Amino acid sequence: MFNFLANPARFNQVTDRLMPATAGLAGLFLSIGIISALIISPPDYQQGDTVRIMYVHVPSAWMALFIYSFIAITSAIGLIWRHPFAHLSAQAAAPIGITFTILCLTTGSLWGKPMWGAWWVWDARLTSVLFLFFLYLGFMALNKAFDDPSRGEKSAAILALVGFINVPVIKFSVDWWNTLHQPASLLRADGPAIHSSMLTPLFLMALGFIFVAVCVLVTRIKVLLLKRRIRLMRINGGKLRS
Repeated sequence: MFNFLANPARFNQVTDRLMPATAGLAGLFLSIGIISALIISPPDYQQGDTVRIMYVHVPSAWMALFIYSFIAITSAIGLIWRHPFAHLSAQAAAPIGITFTILCLTTGSLWGKPMWGAWWVWDARLTSVLFLFFLYLGFMALNKAFDDPSRGEKSAAILALVGFINVPVIKFSVDWWNTLHQPASLLRADGPAIHSSMLTPLFLMALGFIFVAVCVLVTRIKVLLLKRRIRLMRINGGKLRS
């Protein structure tokens, strides 16, 4: 599947057909999710309306981890099979991932102030997510650090793979250490600890975020493909060799 889409012409052809539906689903899920989160879902019996921050905070955290995992996988493909489209896909995803990470950290701070009495604590979960933010920054910086793009791609890919160890650390930090952050509420042996009236809008928002991320990722890949094409044309004196 990856090799099928790695051809720029085929990628553009397939994504041009799918983008309208993807954008429509993003708008649909976000619209229903926001209405459900702000109006339909009840306030928490302890946190009151403050719990509504969860509907942005939790999906943002999921997306930050998911996109970094995508970057690590595509970086591995790029290193092992020397696939330029894989490196390009990772580069396109990085700004999206860091945006969700910033959104996660910001909403977490807004949620933590009334719950913990502080905007920030050096909690294991919070600290590991902050480290994820710096991994994103490092990945983006390394891609631009060399005159030779291939050197930057390789260095950034190695960082992405080494930094992937932080993903399970974030996931299991609440189980491995005594933290202020609440333990897992969804992936539990005895089932989710969140009522369906809150779980439904949470998943709707997550689906909306996923489709938004896909739309932005496809758009960014198209832009990077065009930039690469223009660079090759300049190198070849205005003509793109087949």
